[in-house]
Amino acid sequence: MIEEKLIIACKKMHRESQRKVYELMAPKLYHTCKRYLKSEELIEEAMADAFYTIFTKLDQLKEIKAFEAWARKIAVNQCLLSLKRNINFNIYIEDMAFGNEISQTQSDGLEEEELLELLNHIPEGCRTVFNLFAIEGYSHKEIATMLNISEGTSKSQLNVSRTKLKELVNNVYYQNAISNGK
Repeated sequence: MIEEKLIIACKKMHRESQRKVYELMAPKLYHTCKRYLKSEELIEEAMADAFYTIFTKLDQLKEIKAFEAWARKIAVNQCLLSLKRNINFNIYIEDMAFGNEISQTQSDGLEEEELLELLNHIPEGCRTVFNLFAIEGYSHKEIATMLNISEGTSKSQLNVSRTKLKELVNNVYYQNAISNGK
């Protein structure tokens, strides 16, 4: 957890404090952005925009103890802005092409990074709704508002993402069981 005095110093635009907050938060926000965006360039752009917003809007933070959650929400919103420019979330699921190329994992269980890799094989609209619902904890109503889609579309995208993710996980486990002689 970031110290309260560091946040207070950032509110006063103290550059060294901002650098420290950046160093502490960058890995966490990078990880958050990576769940939504595939391109390193888009991730870096979203993070830069997020930190700009964080440091210029700190006066809007009501509870300093909520800083990390507030910063993560800003990063998610930056990712969503990037995605909205490039994705039609209302596309028919049947028209989506699902990739089948998955890198093989060598372990018996899926680690977090491996699961994130599998999420990259789900269409961006489905992956975004999955992240917002399953990881960030937003309701379908909130997701619909954020992405300018219907609640039904949000539910449909979530259902497709869960089905496809389950299929991908089963395929990876099945492939590992065969290659490990189990």
